[in-house]
Amino acid sequence: MPHSRKPHLDTLAIALLLACCMFWGFQQVLVKATVAEVAPVFQAFVRFALATVAVTAWCLWRGVRLSMAAEPAGAARAGLLAGALFAGEFACIYLGLQYTTASRLTVFLYASPFWVALLLPRFIPGERLQGWQWLGLAAAFVGVGLALGDGLLGPANAALPQAWLGDLLGLAAGLMWALTTVVIRTTPLARVAPAKQLLYQVGVSAVVLPALSLGLGEPWVWQFSTFAWGSLLVQALVGAFVSYLAWMWMLAHYPATKISVFVFLTPVFALLFGAWWLGEPVTTGLVAALVLVAAGIVLVNRRPAAA
Repeated sequence: MPHSRKPHLDTLAIALLLACCMFWGFQQVLVKATVAEVAPVFQAFVRFALATVAVTAWCLWRGVRLSMAAEPAGAARAGLLAGALFAGEFACIYLGLQYTTASRLTVFLYASPFWVALLLPRFIPGERLQGWQWLGLAAAFVGVGLALGDGLLGPANAALPQAWLGDLLGLAAGLMWALTTVVIRTTPLARVAPAKQLLYQVGVSAVVLPALSLGLGEPWVWQFSTFAWGSLLVQALVGAFVSYLAWMWMLAHYPATKISVFVFLTPVFALLFGAWWLGEPVTTGLVAALVLVAAGIVLVNRRPAAA
């Protein structure tokens, strides 16, 4: 049965979007707080191993076929590629949080919509930017430039001399997120059930990340504190399972352009949670960068009025 789509966001959609963005902002702070006890890539591996079990159980309960043979031709290859990009994205996020603040990394990560705006029109001509959207793209890249400059030369550099490395890893994570979106939108994977798309991403990550963790020489210590186990469970079950499924459900029922405007709230929440919990510095350059990136997202998602 086809999904019934609503032309506008209702109270349920707005509440879910606010909850997701708030949690995603909090999640970066939670990961950074846990890095002191659980090595970053190993932490990501445990998270996605738990999420793989949860998503598989969900697919079985909902009757989503797990066999690759039941998919359109080429969907499995695209799914594995999307999974590899997803794993790379989160490896960069978890490693980057060793060097920079959660709020800074989130600003770079959420530059992803602009990578999509640059890359997707090469595959789908109807996605080309028009009018104010180009101004939004320019504003966002100026914001990213300001944030990078703050990490290299500004106050952030004095507090975190290697912040620039974490910033670049955050930028790379955003690019991989965008490439994952392009793969899903432009290949037969688009015709696969959203839960199965998510299973490819968390499942491949659960296979790739432990090899990367061992290659980096990270210690595999399973005797975590109650806080660390709680953090991993929240990251896996709320972050990689519930919030992602909620996001996919909203994409199936509401206009994607109106939903995506809410994404800019995530760096705001990361900034607030990082300052409150971890005492991360809030610099003028970072705030200016956040405002420019937020304004850019709104403009890029603005559609010209119908003639």
